[in-house]
Amino acid sequence: MALVTFSNPDYKDKTVYAVAGSHTETLLKLAKENKVPVQFDCQDGECGHCVVKVSSVDKKGPMGYHLTEKEQNVLKELGKLTQEQIDKLHLDDMPSEWRLACQMIVRDEDILVEY
Repeated sequence: MALVTFSNPDYKDKTVYAVAGSHTETLLKLAKENKVPVQFDCQDGECGHCVVKVSSVDKKGPMGYHLTEKEQNVLKELGKLTQEQIDKLHLDDMPSEWRLACQMIVRDEDILVEY
C-alpha cells in the first residue's frame, strides 16, 4: 500500500491509502473516490485539466511510471515540459514531476500530489 497526500492551498491536505500496482488505480480515480477536488474534464489524457505536480515523500527515488505518450503531448502543449526536458527524462530513465492525474498509475510509494 502507498500513502498519497493530496495538497492544495485552498483545501486541507488529505492523505489516503492507495492499492499500488493495480494498473487501474490512477491518481484521478483515487481523488474522486476520496472526494479530493482535483480538476478534470475528459478523463482520457487529452485536455490537460487534471495536471498535477507529484513528488516522492520519502525521497527514495523516482515516483510513478514514465510519462505516457498522451502525457508528453499534453504537458508539452501546456508549457509544463519542453521537448528537451522530455528527451532528458527518457535519457536519464526518470519520470516527470508533472503528470496528468487521469494517466498516472499509483505505485507502491508514498507521494505528495499538488493540484
